[in-house]
Amino acid sequence: MAKNKDYTFKYNQNLGRHGWLRLTPAYSVKLVEEILEEDNLFSKKKISSGTVFDPFCGTATTGIVAAEHGLNSMLYEINPFLYWFSTAKSQNYSSVDIDNQLTHIKESLNSDRYKEYCKSWIPPMKNIERWWDSITLEHLGKLHEFLFEEFGGPTIRSSVSNLAWISFARLIIDSSAADFGHISVSFKDTCNSYEETEILSLFVKSLEYISDSAKHSLKGNVKIISGDSRNVCLDEKVNYVITSPPYPNRISYIRELRPYMYWLGFLNSGEEAGELDWAAIGGTWGSATSKLSTWECDTSWSKPACLTDAVNKIRESDSKNGKTLAQYVLKFFYDIYLHFKNLIKNLENGCELYYILGNSSFYGNMVHTDLIVCEIMKSLGYENPVAKVIRKRNSKKELFEFQIEATWHT
Repeated sequence: MAKNKDYTFKYNQNLGRHGWLRLTPAYSVKLVEEILEEDNLFSKKKISSGTVFDPFCGTATTGIVAAEHGLNSMLYEINPFLYWFSTAKSQNYSSVDIDNQLTHIKESLNSDRYKEYCKSWIPPMKNIERWWDSITLEHLGKLHEFLFEEFGGPTIRSSVSNLAWISFARLIIDSSAADFGHISVSFKDTCNSYEETEILSLFVKSLEYISDSAKHSLKGNVKIISGDSRNVCLDEKVNYVITSPPYPNRISYIRELRPYMYWLGFLNSGEEAGELDWAAIGGTWGSATSKLSTWECDTSWSKPACLTDAVNKIRESDSKNGKTLAQYVLKFFYDIYLHFKNLIKNLENGCELYYILGNSSFYGNMVHTDLIVCEIMKSLGYENPVAKVIRKRNSKKELFEFQIEATWHT
């Protein structure tokens, strides 16, 4: 089985809106298109609003792919930064407004006013010096305050100013010591120093790219809802679910999103980060890990035998951390169970579901995500759940990514 990088975020990097910001766990445009094409959804004439649903929105890949082909979609997202970013990413903008803002920003950054501007703001990120050196931080902080005075902060309202903030988000990563050569973010040995002219050049380059791609309007409508995927509640029923939830591998979205969230005002402390990760499925950042020790599973839930076996083996494999990781795996799949249970009331008769998920391993004990999810779906009445391997992941040899398919009939 090949690694098939075309099914990862790497495929998206130069595809207009899909390449605005990098998020490693994001799945690819190509994968979503293949699912839609396989079901001939592009050729169907009667497409109702909200036909395509993604309960784990992330960066809105599913919704935007659907909209690019004239389909309407609804998406659910619990993380406030991803909710804002996906909303801004999936809106249509006036080309005139885009050009006016780009011209205004370029002129402002070249003005004496900016050269004499003396305010600077640094977010309260722990170990921020691992990301940027003091010189770079000063210039980023100055640009941040200038943009805030010009436009205010990021907004859920349809506003071309959001494009400037997305460009700033790209800038903070481009100027950082972050190293994305691994499945999650790590750091280079040293931080590069960027002078003000370099920071402004990087920012304008990002703004030009984002501004240009934002001019290409989406044909379909994307509606994004701030909500918990464990308790989905939609105004109308949906015909297709295409999504990729977090995997049970302890890789936290919060860890990679922290710089964006702190700089753009969505996080103010490590405590808030822990609370957000605890609210999300699969989160283990900060206090989310310690809370696992007191979490209790609903005893009335009939767990799949392969899940019980994996949890017991993990618990017994390590005297120090085995219990915590066993709790983590159990809670992950209990949350997935709640998702599938509460999703049912939102599904149209004949709804087709496609879930992209990966398996995992703890202390050499396999967590067979594909088998567990299929058993959960069967227990709730979903028809013919099957899983097929779509690619080998860039890690341990036994780790794969699966496409799990099922149908719902009332």
